[in-house]
Amino acid sequence: MNTYKTIDIARIIGIHVNTVRLYEKFGLIPKPERLGNGYRVFTDLHIEQFRLARAALQVEVLQNGLRKQAVDIIKVSALGNYEKAMELTRRYIAQIDIEKANAEEAIRITHSILSGMSESNVGVQRTYRRKEAADILGVTIDTLRNWELNGLFTIKRTENRYRVYTEEDMLRLKIIRSLRCANYSLSAILRMLQALSDDPQTNIQIAINTPKDDDDIIRACDKLLTSLNEAKNNAFYVTCQIEKMKKISE
Repeated sequence: MNTYKTIDIARIIGIHVNTVRLYEKFGLIPKPERLGNGYRVFTDLHIEQFRLARAALQVEVLQNGLRKQAVDIIKVSALGNYEKAMELTRRYIAQIDIEKANAEEAIRITHSILSGMSESNVGVQRTYRRKEAADILGVTIDTLRNWELNGLFTIKRTENRYRVYTEEDMLRLKIIRSLRCANYSLSAILRMLQALSDDPQTNIQIAINTPKDDDDIIRACDKLLTSLNEAKNNAFYVTCQIEKMKKISE
């Protein structure tokens, strides 16, 4: 197996030598052996692990623990536990698919609102308790509480003072969830929702007041979908890397 110095790894991967050391420090690569003079000795296995880590971290997807899942895959692979790393990668891909479905639903809901159509059921609407709503949305109860405290929606209460969420609340919350996943601030989302409530024909990109003039709800979700698709493609590359590293280490 070929061996490399720190500077060689930096040149091959295209990173700074200090970044090579950081990957080692945070357990993102196997710990390299050292010569008597303290110099690190890397191998082909390290190069493939660097490529795996770079691919897994290339797209910053933060929602619902995806970023943490990516880091866990890298660290488990760095320890040489390739079977577990492969299983974690399969779970990661499955979670990406769930997030893609959520973003696509948010786009559909937004299209419906902007066209003046109602997605809520006619007649008596079902209501949900906070835990039910959180489970359906795939968020924590604390997240719902935080959104409420920041004025993103007003919760209704029953006669016995229990909080309940209507179908319309759930539609609004699904949009909020996707925009949060797309890294919009709570204040930006609040401005957009207020403007949308006042006038469904409002110019969303002005209401949300973000630096880029093409940022509206649908484009935000589209960008999220693009990021998720890229993350999924990178995850498939990661599976190939795991298989390659498994063969190298045999």
